[in-house]
Amino acid sequence: MQYRILGKTGYKVSTISFGSWAIGGTWGTVDDNESMATLHSALDQGINFFDTADVYGDGRSERLLARLRKERKNDDFKIATKAGRRLDPHVADGYNRKNLTAFVERSLKNLEMESLDLVQLHCPPWEVYYRPEVFGVLDDLVKAGKVRQYGVSVEKVEEALKAIHYPGVATVQIIYNIFRQRPSELFFQQAKLHNVGILARVPLSSGLLTGKMKASTAFEADDHRAFNREGAAFDKGETFSGVEYAIGLQAVEEIRPLVPAGMTMAQFALRWILMDDAVTCAIPGGKRPSQVQDNAAAADFPPLDAATIQAVKSIYDRLIRPQVQDLW
Repeated sequence: MQYRILGKTGYKVSTISFGSWAIGGTWGTVDDNESMATLHSALDQGINFFDTADVYGDGRSERLLARLRKERKNDDFKIATKAGRRLDPHVADGYNRKNLTAFVERSLKNLEMESLDLVQLHCPPWEVYYRPEVFGVLDDLVKAGKVRQYGVSVEKVEEALKAIHYPGVATVQIIYNIFRQRPSELFFQQAKLHNVGILARVPLSSGLLTGKMKASTAFEADDHRAFNREGAAFDKGETFSGVEYAIGLQAVEEIRPLVPAGMTMAQFALRWILMDDAVTCAIPGGKRPSQVQDNAAAADFPPLDAATIQAVKSIYDRLIRPQVQDLW
């Protein structure tokens, strides 16, 4: 495993970390015992950073991580959670002192922690980024000892660019993968200038970039890949990176010959992300130990060569860019 410093937090985190959305919900059937085995396996692979949210299974993934803390007391790892999506309706006015404090208190209880390592605003409405008082509340939560560091999870590059101008924002979580390349064009440079850590989320494009899906692949009814392809439940970009499924499958088949011998497609996609040193870590999910083991191994592969990087970009420019470049 390789490690990088997470921006101004100073945390040294594994370049392949763990996203816990899948063990919380909306990814089909999950079993808590298997989820715990997966979390233990992540630690065994050298992963020391876990990303979660208070809405993943209504706190389910947070509570599983609390179990992990108790069962692996001698392991040093960080947990990042998110706040805001519990709001109904999910509107900018809901990001106020009362609600944010309540969300943090609830996550502290779920995680059984006295202070959160990192809390992130969970893809708030764009107006929130133009309300300094919201970030003032986060500053006060840090002063109160409820939160050690804070950041944002964003949908759009422009939101990320705005957020990093608040001096307390230590991290930005953004969709970045072979199918969503725009963040690297300007935002990464600015994040480095502001010493902001970058968490690359949806790194495998909801599983498309594992190379294991087909046109006939069926998803369970409670799996967002079945019900959110057009954004019926939340932002369309969260599912398959906003790429039309059939086009995504075509792109995967064109990428497949570029994967070096001895690598899986998923490992290739993760190694591609880590080619940019502005990225602190990728946070793929996993519901089984074998998935985590496969993902973690991606950190130790040698760099991809320039010809391969250019070939990936050409596929993106031709097939994917027209679908996603101007939307996020």
